[in-house]
Amino acid sequence: MPTPTESYFFQLVLMLETAALQQLGKIKNPLTKKNELNLEQAKYSIDLLGMLEEKTKGNLTEGEDNYFQDVLAQLRLIYVEERGKSKAPAPENPPGKHST
Repeated sequence: MPTPTESYFFQLVLMLETAALQQLGKIKNPLTKKNELNLEQAKYSIDLLGMLEEKTKGNLTEGEDNYFQDVLAQLRLIYVEERGKSKAPAPENPPGKHST
């Protein structure tokens, strides 16, 4: 059974994952009841998860890390697929590639 801290971590990742999936047009916006694509916002949500990945490296349980890596891989793949369908120019820094 997960500890309260683990539960909070899973909830945080799930919240950001849900936002990104909504922004990628994969789930309906609860306000408009429509699937809406917003690649700029999706990139921001995925980048937030990427930052969280960097900041929590080495501090997660195996289960947390596996879940987190699966979520990030799925979102990054969907983002690339949607970006390929879009006629919008590619961003300077795709999700997961942070400028330093």
